[in-house]
Amino acid sequence: MPSPEPIKFTDGAAYERFMSPWSRSAGTLFLDWLTPGSGQAWVDVGAGNGAFTELLLAKSAPSSVCAIDPSDAQIATARQKFAGKPVELSIGDAMALLYDANRFDIAVMALVLFFVPDARKGASEMVRVTKPGGMVASYTWDIVRGGTPTQPLWEELDALGIPAARPPSADISRFEALKALWAELGLREIETRELVVERTFADFDDYWLSMVVSSPSGVIAKLSESQGAELKSRLQARLPASATGAITVHASATAIKGRKAA
Repeated sequence: MPSPEPIKFTDGAAYERFMSPWSRSAGTLFLDWLTPGSGQAWVDVGAGNGAFTELLLAKSAPSSVCAIDPSDAQIATARQKFAGKPVELSIGDAMALLYDANRFDIAVMALVLFFVPDARKGASEMVRVTKPGGMVASYTWDIVRGGTPTQPLWEELDALGIPAARPPSADISRFEALKALWAELGLREIETRELVVERTFADFDDYWLSMVVSSPSGVIAKLSESQGAELKSRLQARLPASATGAITVHASATAIKGRKAA
């Protein structure tokens, strides 16, 4: 069986349909848990099209935000959202951040750490650019325990013998792996929390467009007509609809926070 191609987020509009509503739901719980206070300098690593950045601007009143992502298309979409706002957008690598050491009060990765090829390097870069006493925090979908919103799609693709791309560092979504990494990097006051969210789609067509057609894996383009029809049939049978046709899907994320030694 051929290996699936790596997941790449290159379409800001498709990402908005696919993941942004999930990001906002989990991000709201995450920010409420961080209780960061206002007037802080943030770095948002792996900001994508700015879904989480937009949320932290609205909820946390930061003094400034530096948002960075490897995709020029995602950053281009984000630029449309943040004109005239205190957000500095950059294209760059999470494993080699462009910023000076000890610059930020808070460093976050929102649904990103498991996409970083070397999760330890990505987390260590967050620590490096955070001020002594500052906060370093992350949340990822709980892939190992089936908590990702894409779990139904992945399982049905697997059942059809079609390899579904998984994030390269999926194991870091485990609480045990997160706590061990944060401790290894010298962070203190480490806390973890599970974030449980749901999303309701108007009907199956809404789900199909949002979670399958808009998937960054481009799965539909790789399927034959008969495979696509079979996948659609299997998902429709799997996902129960309400009396109005609405479909509600649940997901869970593992979150962690800690403070850099003063």
